[in-house]
Amino acid sequence: MSRADEVAQIHVLGAGRMGQGIALAFAFAGLQVVLIDFKARPDAARVAFSQGARSAIDGQLRALVALGRLSPDQAACVLERIAIVDREAGADALRDCDLMFEAVPEQIDAKIEALAWAEARLNASAVIASTTSSFLVTDLQARVTRPGRLLNAHWLNPAHLIPLVEVSASQATDADAVDLTTALLKRIGKRPILCAPSAGYIVPRIQALAMNEAARLVEEGVASAEAIDDAIRTGFGLRFAVLGLLEFIDWGGCDILYYASHYLAREIAPRFEPADIVTRNMKHARDGLRTGSGFYDYAAVDVPAYVAGRLGAFGSLLDHLGLAPVYDGARKAVRE
Repeated sequence: MSRADEVAQIHVLGAGRMGQGIALAFAFAGLQVVLIDFKARPDAARVAFSQGARSAIDGQLRALVALGRLSPDQAACVLERIAIVDREAGADALRDCDLMFEAVPEQIDAKIEALAWAEARLNASAVIASTTSSFLVTDLQARVTRPGRLLNAHWLNPAHLIPLVEVSASQATDADAVDLTTALLKRIGKRPILCAPSAGYIVPRIQALAMNEAARLVEEGVASAEAIDDAIRTGFGLRFAVLGLLEFIDWGGCDILYYASHYLAREIAPRFEPADIVTRNMKHARDGLRTGSGFYDYAAVDVPAYVAGRLGAFGSLLDHLGLAPVYDGARKAVRE
């Protein structure tokens, strides 16, 4: 049994929306959670905040019940697994902590204060996973006494539903700290993806470009907000739920992206110029499926089976969303 399998309780420092979501994710999967309200508050405010946080978590559980994903009894059991405590009680709880998720507000002074406070109370082997999306792990490691025990674990909202957690470590991070964090995340059904310390991680960096481009389309009068969002839901989003972005480049051929990028750069702005790696792939005939290599190597891949599998997954998604084409659909529409 691994160390991750032996962990029965998770600690979350910061009881706001993200902290609540992380607590719910672990409690839903069967672990006990200590959710620590780090902000010092007067007695009445402390009680009110705790009640509000518990009510918010209960609201998320009731939504899952309404969707048929939980029974009322199961929801009550999940809620009972989460203890919401104040700073003083949290200090005692941290003595037995294996892994603490830090989820205080995205302000560097708040992060530094929270990390210093936690380090003074955690045992030397405990791991701290900061959920920050604004500061690199290397920035935070420079402010702590045990940098080897610190990494970033960036959750996407809603944290209890989205599988992805971007895990970012540096060369100073202990390997076992990364192993414990990723193993625990996998244990509760999350998909931890490792990435180097880089602004924006993976998803925020890509989605910032996409969202700004969507906003520009509205600004330029290309289409309405409603039309653009409909296009994303019924085209862009569907494809990339089955094929990753780089996999899609290989699927269609790097040449399509290369020439389209040059066209858009000429017609709209230089920001559409192809990435250097795309140009190199074109130069060396790494066009994707057609040539047997691209961002992926297909030399040992049963390509027909791979294509059939992806198309099957895509078809299942279309069926689930009620968007699959219907045989003789045009004739049926006329008869109706």
